[in-house]
Amino acid sequence: MSLTLGLTGMDPATEAALKAAFLEANARLGDRWSLVPDAEAGHVVVDMDSMYGPMSWLRLHAAGRHVIGLTSAPRTQTDFRLGRPFDVEQLMQLLAEVARAAGIELQAAGEAPPAADATRATAPPADAAIATEATTAPAAAPEVEPVPDPAATSGSGHAVHESSVPEAPTPNPAPASEAEAERESASAPALDPAPTAADEPAPHAAPAAVAATEAGRDLAAWLQPGALAGRVRCRGADGTVLLIDAGADTWHGPTALKPVAGCFEGVIAADELERVDDATWLRESAAAGAPQPLSRLRWLGGLLAGKGELLPGFSASDRFQLNKWPQTEREYPRHFRIATQMMKGPATLSEIAQASGVPESDVADFINANLATGFAEPAVEAPPVAEEPARARVGLLGRLRNR
Repeated sequence: MSLTLGLTGMDPATEAALKAAFLEANARLGDRWSLVPDAEAGHVVVDMDSMYGPMSWLRLHAAGRHVIGLTSAPRTQTDFRLGRPFDVEQLMQLLAEVARAAGIELQAAGEAPPAADATRATAPPADAAIATEATTAPAAAPEVEPVPDPAATSGSGHAVHESSVPEAPTPNPAPASEAEAERESASAPALDPAPTAADEPAPHAAPAAVAATEAGRDLAAWLQPGALAGRVRCRGADGTVLLIDAGADTWHGPTALKPVAGCFEGVIAADELERVDDATWLRESAAAGAPQPLSRLRWLGGLLAGKGELLPGFSASDRFQLNKWPQTEREYPRHFRIATQMMKGPATLSEIAQASGVPESDVADFINANLATGFAEPAVEAPPVAEEPARARVGLLGRLRNR
């Protein structure tokens, strides 16, 4: 099988740096890959952080192409992820991982096979998965892969840390359509490589678990910066458990967001947030899966807060805009269409709904979620500047008359 790579949706400087890194990484892998125009490539690298990257991904995804997302976010909707900033070693590991997924084993000359830095964001097509299950015995539990040491950042810019080596999350296939996505909303969207490790606070210097002392507040309010400190366990009414590390700005729990929604209902008293010691945290967080950025929970809290209406302080006549492309969730397939329209420029709630073909209640919830994470903001139009009337030109005879 031919291994071909193309580049698209990125600025010239990024493309030049990526080409240079590719040439060196490919040479170390025995020149098994070829760099070709994106229209001829089997795998295409798309800059998901650029304005046109998501549109390029949508076009390639609809055409059934394999996409590698170049992004600084810890998660992406593409088949594979290349973290930003990237280097030759990281790109070499990615190329080996992509080739391995295609059934070709690559190894750098004179080196042991590298640990995969790129995580497959989606599983094989459903038909292939069914055929595999029908012809093979149940697979053993996946081995835990080493987690890279450098810190990754979430889309909101928070540093993401990890206190243990978690199991790699099981990937899910990207839904082929909006209807299929809604039917599969109970399944978790695949997270990309787990956030990285950080120094643990000294036991004797551990801060109090809960900063506030009032009777209680909802989970969205507890998640605001400064409301919590240290590591706590939150239990939802339905039994869902969230492990929250306020110091690292991360949490452990279900990878799907809809099962977490019940935790945002009702008021949580301060003593209901259970403080977790280091030994318990290491054990339970490893079992709960990879750490996720806390901004993802804040996003969900904003999404649920308005119940189809804009949050207090905003009106339907306000014009809203996105500062940059947000990290959309596969459980909410309509959000991609809303974000696409909002990236075009400031618009009102009804204008966005009409242009995207999405109900206004869904648009309001999406705006609230991105206001909560700082990805959206109301557009403030500068007041018009009053122009001074032009002075009438006075000739020589007029100046003589005025004396």
